[in-house]
Amino acid sequence: MLDDAFTEVIDRDPATGLSSDPATGHPRPPRREFKARGSLVRRCAGCNLPALNCLCPYRVGAESTARVWLLTHPLEHHKPTNTGRLIRDVLPDTEVFTWYRTAPDERLLALLADSRYAPFVVFPDDQPDYAESVVGMDAVAVEKVHGRIPVFIILDGTWRQCRRIFRKSPYLDSLPVLPLATERLTRYRLRKPASAAHLCTAEVAAELLTQSGDVTAGEVLDDYFDVFNDSYAASRRFEKLETPTAAMRRLRSRQADA
Repeated sequence: MLDDAFTEVIDRDPATGLSSDPATGHPRPPRREFKARGSLVRRCAGCNLPALNCLCPYRVGAESTARVWLLTHPLEHHKPTNTGRLIRDVLPDTEVFTWYRTAPDERLLALLADSRYAPFVVFPDDQPDYAESVVGMDAVAVEKVHGRIPVFIILDGTWRQCRRIFRKSPYLDSLPVLPLATERLTRYRLRKPASAAHLCTAEVAAELLTQSGDVTAGEVLDDYFDVFNDSYAASRRFEKLETPTAAMRRLRSRQADA
């Protein structure tokens, strides 16, 4: 069985010896090369999936009124099973910021202060200390009426990492908190969730887009996620998907109609 691990390829600053952050280009301390089962698997340079079942032929872009900004734990960048990157494949306006507790991204801070945007932190409403900040999807609709661009800030990491990001990021404290209300159960098969109700990052984004009115974008992302999920799972079994799945056929049809 293939493992999540893979050999990281990084650029080093010859003057400092530091590697650059995958999302921002900022320098960071070098990481020891990480090798495990699956580390030598030949991967597609475009989608990072095992080349046996490349995702690139099914990539379809979409437009949306709302935006997605990912606040990603640095360890997530090194996981081929991370689904946050699927969002940027579908929605080119997606922003990705790497979270560091003591060094908030200056560009993120500038965008949070930009009056064109109405940012919402996507997080459960399960604690009383921020109950007054919790809003529903109707708040997103109101911002659209006022001519602002709704932004879903999705915390990208393990559940424990996301809670830490939420609690240790003072610049998020003043933002409305938008819990995802859905009956959907996860279809993600590449990591074991603590609960079937815990959706992965791409599933959360697809649900938010659909519920906020960007139905086509939500459908495209949902299909793209399914193709990723099926393709990666098959590659772990060393199987080539010879027959296109329903999601693959729908994405191909969208490509033909574009």
